[in-house]
Amino acid sequence: MNTSSILAACVLAFGGLTATLAQAQDFPTRPVRILTPFPAGAGPEAVVRVLAEKLQKKWGKPVIVENKPGANGFLAIDAFRRGATDGHDLIQLDNVHLVAYPHLFKKLPYDPVKDFDPVTPLFRTYFFVGVPANSPHKTVGDILADAKAHPGKLNYGSWSVGNPVHLGSALLESMTGTEMQHIIYKEVSMLYTGVATGELHWALGSLASAGPMQRSGKIKFIGVTAPKRHAAFPDVPTVAESGGPAGYEVTGWTTIAAPKGLPKAVAEKIQKDIEAALAEPDMKERYAAFGYEPFPATRDQFNAYIASESTKYADVIKRAKASLD
Repeated sequence: MNTSSILAACVLAFGGLTATLAQAQDFPTRPVRILTPFPAGAGPEAVVRVLAEKLQKKWGKPVIVENKPGANGFLAIDAFRRGATDGHDLIQLDNVHLVAYPHLFKKLPYDPVKDFDPVTPLFRTYFFVGVPANSPHKTVGDILADAKAHPGKLNYGSWSVGNPVHLGSALLESMTGTEMQHIIYKEVSMLYTGVATGELHWALGSLASAGPMQRSGKIKFIGVTAPKRHAAFPDVPTVAESGGPAGYEVTGWTTIAAPKGLPKAVAEKIQKDIEAALAEPDMKERYAAFGYEPFPATRDQFNAYIASESTKYADVIKRAKASLD
């Protein structure tokens, strides 16, 4: 390649870079839509609405939250896949959509790798091991010892196949070589009522879902599925401290995702503006109300985490013979 050709190539490359940077600087140029699979008033949806208000002030353009609940989140995902590909359509997804459904359905109406570019995690929440207030099981170790002595006799519950509470419970079975019954309830409130009345021996629950029953004294927390104790419950040990396996960790989390192939500069602008909004003091107050916590991670770290979670739950789902087909 001669000198003039090299110069021409450099000019073209510089021009392309300049155009991309200008595109990012100008973003957004029209209203932005954030699709969410969660119903109005749900904790994850409430966080996105506050975020949308902050982004609207930052961007000077309307940021509209559009609820499309139902059908396992597929309605929201379908609308997203048919929407704008330049970043003006974004979507809220949770860990079930990205790491569980690919292993629970033989055929998904989306590709979790090819269709989405997770921009940044919004929050995560850990779960507590809840038992009836009068339960003879004082520790997670007690539950496991009973389960080993009486295979298939103990039960735990959740509200569906493949949600974090179900898979987190199945993960505990997998890590300890135990076998217990999974009981499905139609509603989340019925699930924790089942724990309170003793219909269930135990269940995982977040502060948002199981907290009301715990605060009323009808269930008690004997462990938290986190690497360290929860700041709001310093007297509740981690699962490992309560006689469970080391390294046992279960979280629920959500992310904002953009279309795959979005120019890097545009994706980085969206990421930085979302992270700045999430760092504001009132967001921390909102998180505390729902039992959520920040989930700081670079895009590379988050993508690596998603991949590791997918591998982990692929094994759990296979062992549990769980399927949604």
